[in-house]
Formats: sequence, structure tokens, C-alpha cells
Amino acid sequence: MKTNITLKLDADLLREARVLAAEEDTSISAMLAARLEQIVRERQAYHRARKRALARLREGMDLRWTPARSRDELHER
Repeated sequence: MKTNITLKLDADLLREARVLAAEEDTSISAMLAARLEQIVRERQAYHRARKRALARLREGMDLRWTPARSRDELHER
């Protein structure tokens, strides 16, 4: 289902948008809809990636770290 919206644009911007739409053989409405869809998809992808990254950080990673030896241990003879 599609819904109409109303935009208020500067006259110069509207003129340039009409030229751009004509050059791309599309309408201003189609250009705006495609761009808004792209913005929403990018935002959703960012949030999914952020959620995965935070989950990985919470799980932690086994780096097989061992504490450094003391100076006395290093210099034992």
C-alpha cells in the first residue's frame, strides 16, 4: 500500500530535482522513494551489524593469554 505525502521545497531545489529526474528518466517521487528506501535499508543493516558486534563483545574471545612472568622468574639461574 502506498501513501501520498506533501513536501515543501525551495523553488530552486525543485527545479534542479526536476532536471535530475528528467535526466534519469524517472519522477521526483520515484527518486525520493528509492533514496528513502536505501537510507532505511542501510540503517537496518547498521543496527543488525551493531547488535552482532555487541553480542560478540559480550561473549568475549579466548586469546590464550597467560600472565607475564615475574622478573625473578625470568632471571632465575
